[in-house]
Amino acid sequence: MARVVIIGLPEDDQLYVADIDAGTVQPMQPPASGPLASANDLRNVGATIVKDVNLAVAVSSSEQAFSGVFDG
Repeated sequence: MARVVIIGLPEDDQLYVADIDAGTVQPMQPPASGPLASANDLRNVGATIVKDVNLAVAVSSSEQAFSGVFDG
């Protein structure tokens, strides 16, 4: 299974694609139609969409992530 994740952040219309194996994160053009477009529309009005990811936490800095502490 490829280790690629699509990420959307609150108050940010941009979607990002993270290729875990390549160690890259790049902006991606939101799709105009299809299931991903529908999911993106839902998240833009406040929904949280999760599929095949078992931990995702937004933190304020990489230092906070590496410290092992996050506000939950």
